[in-house]
Amino acid sequence: MSLDNFQIITKLGEGAYSTVFKVQRHSDLKIYALKKVKIEKLTEKEKKNALNEIRILASIKHPNIISYKEAFFDENDKSLCLIMEFADSGDLWQKIQRCIKNSIKLRESYIWSIFTQVTKGLKTLHDLGVLHRDLKSANVFLNRDGTIKLGDMNVSKVAKDGFLKTQTGTPYYASPEVWKDQKYNNKSDIWSLGCVLYEAITLNPPFTANDMEGLFDRVTKGQYKPIPSEYSNDLVFLLSKMLDSNADNRPSCDEILSFEFVRKHCKDKSMNNSISMLIQPIKIPGEINLLSNSLPRADYGGFEEQDGKFTQSYSKKSLQEPYSRLPAIKINNKAQRKHIDFHMIIENSTDRLKRIREIYLSPLNVYMTPGIKKSNKYIGYKKKIFG
Repeated sequence: MSLDNFQIITKLGEGAYSTVFKVQRHSDLKIYALKKVKIEKLTEKEKKNALNEIRILASIKHPNIISYKEAFFDENDKSLCLIMEFADSGDLWQKIQRCIKNSIKLRESYIWSIFTQVTKGLKTLHDLGVLHRDLKSANVFLNRDGTIKLGDMNVSKVAKDGFLKTQTGTPYYASPEVWKDQKYNNKSDIWSLGCVLYEAITLNPPFTANDMEGLFDRVTKGQYKPIPSEYSNDLVFLLSKMLDSNADNRPSCDEILSFEFVRKHCKDKSMNNSISMLIQPIKIPGEINLLSNSLPRADYGGFEEQDGKFTQSYSKKSLQEPYSRLPAIKINNKAQRKHIDFHMIIENSTDRLKRIREIYLSPLNVYMTPGIKKSNKYIGYKKKIFG
């Protein structure tokens, strides 16, 4: 397999060492997302993260997780290529920006649809002992048929004992325990999911401040503005549970989906349980040209909706045994400035993994935008300006 088997249609997004394209596969004429990673330019840790994303995606078959199709090393381009399901309606962050531009809000019924489907996808990760660690609106993908997909597993990680220590993610969605540099578990993802829910309702993240010290204070205290009164008390209560600064008080995905008031808003009452098994870590061979031999086999099967339920379909070419925004973020100048600024930090940084490390090596001391004043409380931190 090589890039010659695909026709590139358009570029969707670009980072320091990776580019995402919308492509058409010659053999079936279907549309997919192609992520090209210049793996030879990555550090050993960054290579492991890239391969870990493939490992996790290839391990999971669930209608609310962006599905793995194929991975290979293209010798001509010297790139690691990951073929994934293409979401034909962009991501939630882009939809929120359109709402801001047109001065409209998302319907509550649609918000519940997004929330319940993302929760089901997240539950699948947690059932495998995997923490997403970067759950945000830009990683929630939408389709015209109404299905919602959770994606971008680049910094996802298996928690062997249920807890992790490495600090990563996006500041506005990071949990109090991450900010405090404490051990965290899957309840940290629940906090991030609560932030996504709040953002879908209000079109703004729940915690904002003029500097990192102020953001730290608001996040750790769980201080956020009430949602508009036109939304139900069910949403008010759910947010209060998920955005509890005490991780032990937050519900799990299973508990959320079992709440009666959540189930009444869920069109599909089934849990969409997937038959997933975490495959073994992918080892990097001594010769990078042999990497394709270590990658999971192609699986162009998927999920089809039948009688209101999703069932797994298999292509005749599915070889996977025993392994049985991606879209570009466009800055809208008419949108609310505060909401745009922190996404500029996220999307415009030249090296995503380096940015994550810089943010969380000392989360209180990072400058969020050039306009933020230096805090006298933190002196001696090596200054780094984003934006």
